[in-house]
Amino acid sequence: MLTRPSDSVLLTVTGKDGPDTTARLTGLLAQAGAELLDVEQVVVQGLLTLALWVRLPDGASLPLLPELARELGVTVDVLAVPPAVAPPGAEPLRYVVTAAGKALGVQDVHALTQRLAEGHARVERITRLSETPLAAVELHVTLPPDADPSALKRALLALSMASPTFDVALQRESLYRRGKRMVVMDMDSTLIRIEVIDELARAYGVHAKVAAITERAMHGEMDYDESLRQRVALLAGLDARVLHELAANLPLTEGAETLIRVLKRLGYRTAVISGGFSVAAEALQQRLGIDFAYSNALEVRDGKLTGRTVGTIVNARRKAELLETLAKQEGILLEQVIAVGDGANDLLMLEKAGLGIAFRAKPKLREAADTSISAGGLDTILTLLGLTARELREVG
Repeated sequence: MLTRPSDSVLLTVTGKDGPDTTARLTGLLAQAGAELLDVEQVVVQGLLTLALWVRLPDGASLPLLPELARELGVTVDVLAVPPAVAPPGAEPLRYVVTAAGKALGVQDVHALTQRLAEGHARVERITRLSETPLAAVELHVTLPPDADPSALKRALLALSMASPTFDVALQRESLYRRGKRMVVMDMDSTLIRIEVIDELARAYGVHAKVAAITERAMHGEMDYDESLRQRVALLAGLDARVLHELAANLPLTEGAETLIRVLKRLGYRTAVISGGFSVAAEALQQRLGIDFAYSNALEVRDGKLTGRTVGTIVNARRKAELLETLAKQEGILLEQVIAVGDGANDLLMLEKAGLGIAFRAKPKLREAADTSISAGGLDTILTLLGLTARELREVG
């Protein structure tokens, strides 16, 4: 018989799950006039864990609880919960940690939870997002109000870089985390596996010269606009058919088709904003059904590249401007935009978006972005949105 030993009690029910287990237990509590303060339930491989935090009326008891537990084939543990004392000060900071890979082993989960403990993050809930095998989990954690979330982000980034088999992402838990409405992507080395200008340069026999200019730009010896002008100038005289043939056979990054297909079915707007070339970006737009495509246009005369671009160069600043303009045009808040890129010229775009993702990027961009993906494909973004394997099956 259970009598009221304190202000409230926590009932933890474990055992084989039955179709009416929860209904019969809550029915018993309702008959006793119990006040339900909190409830959590999970079923793993047919085994139930149900937690009921209740307050019983003065003098109330649950004499039939042991008999009901035996009938249901479960064990009920009772823990007296002392009156809570509200801590002074601000609310804790709430975050969601997502770990995703081909398969997550116990060593992976241990390494992750160890880093969280070292960062003073308390795990409140763990949810499985994948099916068999265990490949993706979502952890809801809290940090003390005075904690430094960037320190935890750096620790998780280091873990991800040291464990190339899975990615770890940290996001602020908010209304907008699963309320995203637009995904904007870079093209070269993000949506596709190649750099189009490198392939054109190889076809024209000027790859070494183009690569040398790219290297100088990466070391800050010239700005992006000038480096693009000089590289494009080396392509003067190239038959435009080479560009169109390349654009018709672009190698997609792993998970790209799945990502775009699911986003479209869920009503997301999608865009490519690229410092690459329009023939390739527009070919991808048609192939994948992407809503918008912005990139640099190569000038063509008499079927040959002139070595010049037409119109405003899409550089880092222009990418960020286009993202903001597009979001405003579509009536979407910046907090509801995801931006994905791999290079330094994507940084401003990633900073402008509500969630900036560095995809298979250099360490500098990974450190600056909100989160990063290195082990998985582009469809890992769907996991970061909190979508489960079952939900992904529903949208096909």
